[in-house]
Amino acid sequence: MNTDLTFITNEADKTLKDRFEVLIKDSRFFDCLVGYFYSSGFHALYKSLEKTEKIRILIGISTSKQVVDLINKSANSYTTQLISDKTFSPSSALEEQLQFQLSHSEVKEEFENLTINEFEQSEDKKETEEGTAKFMEWIKRKKLEIRAYPSQNIHAKLYIMTFTEGDRDIGRVITGSSNFSQSGLVDNLEFNVELKNRADYDFALTKFNQLWQDAVDVSEKYIQTVTTKTWLKQDVTPYELYLKFLYEYFKDELSQTGEIFLKNKPGEHLDLEYQKQAVLNAKRILEEYGGVFVSDVVGLGKTYISAMLAGQIDGKTLVIAPPALLNKNNPGSWPNVFLDYWVPADFESIGKL
Repeated sequence: MNTDLTFITNEADKTLKDRFEVLIKDSRFFDCLVGYFYSSGFHALYKSLEKTEKIRILIGISTSKQVVDLINKSANSYTTQLISDKTFSPSSALEEQLQFQLSHSEVKEEFENLTINEFEQSEDKKETEEGTAKFMEWIKRKKLEIRAYPSQNIHAKLYIMTFTEGDRDIGRVITGSSNFSQSGLVDNLEFNVELKNRADYDFALTKFNQLWQDAVDVSEKYIQTVTTKTWLKQDVTPYELYLKFLYEYFKDELSQTGEIFLKNKPGEHLDLEYQKQAVLNAKRILEEYGGVFVSDVVGLGKTYISAMLAGQIDGKTLVIAPPALLNKNNPGSWPNVFLDYWVPADFESIGKL
């Protein structure tokens, strides 16, 4: 069986990560052209890049649909004006639309947003932190540079490896469907090809260098964004640490408030998150210990919390309360609130008015 295949699909023992590890360890230069560079891909490969002299990453910055629509609307209006002036040229109008590009500050702003979004979705684990630290270290040493191409969306995925002098040949090119991410390197079924001809290598490198010259350097922007606007920021305040602790402790319960299902709720019902959270906590305690106290300061809706809690329990509820809370002349009394929520219950007084 021939194992030296041109195609790399991430199927059994044929992942792009495995192939990169073979080629990169002998590479002097590594150039990467992708629609967007995902740090997760770097985390998976950075150890193989330790001996690489220079790494260049060129990414595309996507323009939002709203911006594109405005550009096209403006271009169409301009075309209409040219037609009325009898100076219209279809090719010139199309060229004007295609030549739209973001300013350098807009590119950096969009890159910042993409970086923040990636870290919001990334796994909070040691490998992520170590890989990101190495990434920033190499930027500071000028071993790694990131640029963003401002004038058109880049959908290509192109990886160029230039070997050290005297190696088997000049280098290799891999192109296909894989983004530089954990999914593209390992998890997804992909379709990539490895090109070994000198002519293919020369063409790919020439095109990459042309795009590189016109791109915006966002290397420092990456460091600034990661260290000030992501969960890897270094200047964490005691208050932020406290919020992080609360989130980690309660995050499972926070994701469960959607489980509060009210079969019948009054039209004026206020869908308050803290009340739904109180219902969840009370229900958990009730199921574990057979009883629960609902207590809080006046005005936060203990009656409504209790009615919603009763609605989560199978069967009929017995409510024992002071007479003042059972007075049906009071719109906020327990019987009236339970009736508003269509919760069946019996009410018994523990005293007299």
